[in-house]
Amino acid sequence: MTRPTAPATPRVLAVIPARGGSKGLPGKNIRPLRGLPLIAHSLRAAALTPEVTRCVVTTDSAEIADVVRAHGGDAPFLRPADLAADDTPMAPVVRHALAWVEAEEGEAYDAVLLLDPTSPARVPAQLGEAVRRLVADDRLDGVISVSEPTFNPVWVGVRPDAGAGTLARYSTSGTGVTRRQDVDRFLRINGNFYLWRADFVRRLEASWFDEGTHAGLEIPEAQAFSIDDDYEFRLIDALVGAGLLTLPWLEPHPEETP
Repeated sequence: MTRPTAPATPRVLAVIPARGGSKGLPGKNIRPLRGLPLIAHSLRAAALTPEVTRCVVTTDSAEIADVVRAHGGDAPFLRPADLAADDTPMAPVVRHALAWVEAEEGEAYDAVLLLDPTSPARVPAQLGEAVRRLVADDRLDGVISVSEPTFNPVWVGVRPDAGAGTLARYSTSGTGVTRRQDVDRFLRINGNFYLWRADFVRRLEASWFDEGTHAGLEIPEAQAFSIDDDYEFRLIDALVGAGLLTLPWLEPHPEETP
């Protein structure tokens, strides 16, 4: 399939999905993290990324939309109810946001950058690098964030052997390996960001990984943080407070440094 070549300076739409009905941690998208609602960290990251043309929040919650606007964000529509269920896939949500913005502006976008609020530890320079990689390689439908976890599942991954009460290797590729240094590197998709060509989003049906060709941009595992429950929320708060994780928009400006 021949893909349209992205322009040297593509129009990039950042989309922040924030459904109002979280069950794992109710109200998490607007829960304060280091003095800002969680979703505001994604807004700040997009605002500090020059490659982002526009950033919009897609939400079904008027309360979340109000918080977004109070922090300088753009929530131009409320997501339809049929795109806000617990089991709604992300593909139609992103496609709806892209179509809505393009219809409003009367101009097409070249790429879509998905920023989940539950992964607030982003570095704007990495987002810009992802855009440059996508532009530079016509083979790609997208560039996604990956990282190397602190363990290698080929080496330590096991599963219960049904009915036997014993353990079996999760991956047969680990058979015979006796040292962790002897296994290939393992990278995981960490959800920090997803960047896709807009034409790929328009035709995406369900599984972005299976339907497209992607490159990975590796980020530190310590930065590859996703919040799903209260423990993880408290943990990232502690990491930032201890200086082990940096959120650039929280750093003092030079003129503010004593």
